[in-house]
Amino acid sequence: MKKRTFLRVSTMAGAGSLLGPFRNWGRRGTVDEKLTNWAGNVEYRARTLHPAASREEAGEFVKRQPKLKVLGTRHSFNTIADSEDTFLSLKGLDEVSIDAAARTVTVGGGVTYGALAPRVDAAGFALHNLASLPHISVAGASSTATHGSGEHNGNLATAVRELELVLASGELRRLSRHTAGDDFDGAVVGLGALGAITRVTLALQPAYTVRQYVYENMPLGSALDHFDRMQQSGYSVSLFTDWKEKRINEVWIKARAPFAAEAELFGGRRATRNLHPIAELSAENCTEQLGVEGRWYERLPHFKMGFLPSAGKELQSEYFVPRRHAAEAILAVERLHPEIGPLLLISEIRTVAADNLWMSPCYRQDSLAIHFTWQQDWPAVRQLLPAIERELAPFGVRPHWGKLFSVSARELRSRYPKLPEFAALAKAWDPGGKFRNAFLQEHIFQGG
Repeated sequence: MKKRTFLRVSTMAGAGSLLGPFRNWGRRGTVDEKLTNWAGNVEYRARTLHPAASREEAGEFVKRQPKLKVLGTRHSFNTIADSEDTFLSLKGLDEVSIDAAARTVTVGGGVTYGALAPRVDAAGFALHNLASLPHISVAGASSTATHGSGEHNGNLATAVRELELVLASGELRRLSRHTAGDDFDGAVVGLGALGAITRVTLALQPAYTVRQYVYENMPLGSALDHFDRMQQSGYSVSLFTDWKEKRINEVWIKARAPFAAEAELFGGRRATRNLHPIAELSAENCTEQLGVEGRWYERLPHFKMGFLPSAGKELQSEYFVPRRHAAEAILAVERLHPEIGPLLLISEIRTVAADNLWMSPCYRQDSLAIHFTWQQDWPAVRQLLPAIERELAPFGVRPHWGKLFSVSARELRSRYPKLPEFAALAKAWDPGGKFRNAFLQEHIFQGG
């Protein structure tokens, strides 16, 4: 399908067409429809779903099952959440409890950022960062090290202060750095391998406002020459490119402090209308731009909570390399533009601060993240991913756990220094492999 045709179809498809297959996900028992992720590229094999209404019910259900997986908001593009057996849904665990004195909020395992943020803001607080989409769950985003952007902002999991999980035995275990020591850093980005997350406690900070500006058509050479200054110009900075004509199509700058919104920024011109990252699409579903001040949760995501960013007919990949290699890595990908262009909808380039979470792609390294939103042509994308990974291999590339990649288990072990310790932790907490599936077996436990 040609890009413009694909975009037209995606725009015309309504939210009903996307959500239709999930109308029975909240019902107990066998589900008649084929169960898929939100993009529709993964068809889950399990046909039964148990929605738990309480932490205790979740514990009893887990205790009785020989094998299962927790089903979240279904935003992963690979089979990390797949199960051949049964699914547990924690959507009903929707509690939100704010501790103003401790500056923390504790949420149930089914709470999304979109549901959480207004309540936190109303209490005078904010989260340090948000992802592009507010529709994802706190537990799922933390488990896969999903991230926003910012030179000094860690991924979303870095806000986690406590976790409560249902272990394979059905036991509820609450852990923090105080109670779990170094294992806490192993458990936060748990990839669904350790247990079912029933509660998450996040650090808060005082509420703040953000202004968002977009610049168009910045020459790639200028962007690279001034990359450091550009990344430091805002609280969160995203570069969108289609890798054509050696240019950055759009630069999105989300500024907490006053920002000098000049008409030109390193060769890019300030936009005079709201834009979608994919220029051909309407900006109706995007968060407000043009420097209009708004609450932190109304500007940090790219897309509004009340809308879907598209019909979901897309594929996504994302790769992390050390921040110090940013220019070299971007140029390495740019060399593949003839192959990338025909399959690509858009790429986003962001920076993320280092952390100490064992399975985070940013483990002990400030990182550059290069994201690809593909047309939904998996055979063609599958052939292209190894070429991108080869270009980025000299930089020790690490893939996003919830997106599509072909990096082998051997390569993952060489690039995630704590992977063997994580596998050992998972075996200790789940010795029978109750939460283990084919994805985890292949990428985490193979050879371990």
